[in-house]
Amino acid sequence: GKIDILIFFWDPMEAQPHDSDVKALLRLGVAWNILLACDRATADFIVTSPLMQGEYETMLPDYSTYLKRRLK
Repeated sequence: GKIDILIFFWDPMEAQPHDSDVKALLRLGVAWNILLACDRATADFIVTSPLMQGEYETMLPDYSTYLKRRLK
């Protein structure tokens, strides 16, 4: 499967029992260059953008150097 957009609403003013899961989801979205919205304003801009009408080639980051690093 492929994820093009991640819209994930959460309440930043409330403690979340699954906070580590939320952070992991957001971290993965950023790491894999997925369009991400966590609030209504950003989601509105994303879904109404004229840029959403055409094809978009997502540039995947190259983590090979990071994965090959020596851990001390």
